[in-house]
Amino acid sequence: MSLDDIKADIKAVIDEKSCGPIFIRLSWHDAGVYSTGKLTGGCPNAAMRFTDAGEGTFGANAGLPTVALSLLRPVTDKYVTSGIISHADLWTLAANVAIEVMGGPIVPTRFGRVDARDSSGSVEGQVGRLPDGDKGVDHLRDIFHPKGFDDGDIVALSGAHTVGKCHPDRSGFDGPWTEMPLKFDNAYFSEMLSKEYVPETTSGGCPQNRCPRTGTVMLISDLALLEPPFRRYVELYARDQDAFFADFVKAWVKLQENGCTGLRDTL
Repeated sequence: MSLDDIKADIKAVIDEKSCGPIFIRLSWHDAGVYSTGKLTGGCPNAAMRFTDAGEGTFGANAGLPTVALSLLRPVTDKYVTSGIISHADLWTLAANVAIEVMGGPIVPTRFGRVDARDSSGSVEGQVGRLPDGDKGVDHLRDIFHPKGFDDGDIVALSGAHTVGKCHPDRSGFDGPWTEMPLKFDNAYFSEMLSKEYVPETTSGGCPQNRCPRTGTVMLISDLALLEPPFRRYVELYARDQDAFFADFVKAWVKLQENGCTGLRDTL
């Protein structure tokens, strides 16, 4: 069994279930807990597969230990159980395959992430580590700067919202960001600039903004990117998809590798 075999099986699941966006979210929330400064530690270690405590119980991860891992289970049973790849590496690879399958850039994947043995491998909590959709610029900087990301990186990483949608039973927010939520392109930025959004409160009590014409949404944390100096990156990526892809790949790979040591290019 080769890396190409694993990729092919992941692609088959994505093609059948249209589940690329949740695989991206799985990798992002596994790796995104890394931080430095007031909070330290954290890494992509698949700790959220344990639901007795820790990351598997975080509200921000709602739906990931159940929906995402159920979708990925055929691939997990085939390759992780046999020791060919770790859970954490598989989650990373699944996200990168999903990005490419949906029309996005090719993202290089390195391997060697070590899985948590139980929920004690989790970080202490999500606060200060994972971003909240109902907060603005200062919050985004507080979350991302300690991970080693600058303002441009924040905008590039936010571009992953070009795919997927919010589910009220998971995040409390409701709706897709773009009109083609299974296409990885720069629509998140172009739609943000071209549409008018009306504030609303979801059935889950969360504040967000919706375009009445298309039903697409932007969270407070999304529209915060229209403030300077973030806006110049939004405008760049809206007119130049190649620039977005290039900057996204650099920031995304850094996110997926933060807190890891000894990663290798081969499986």
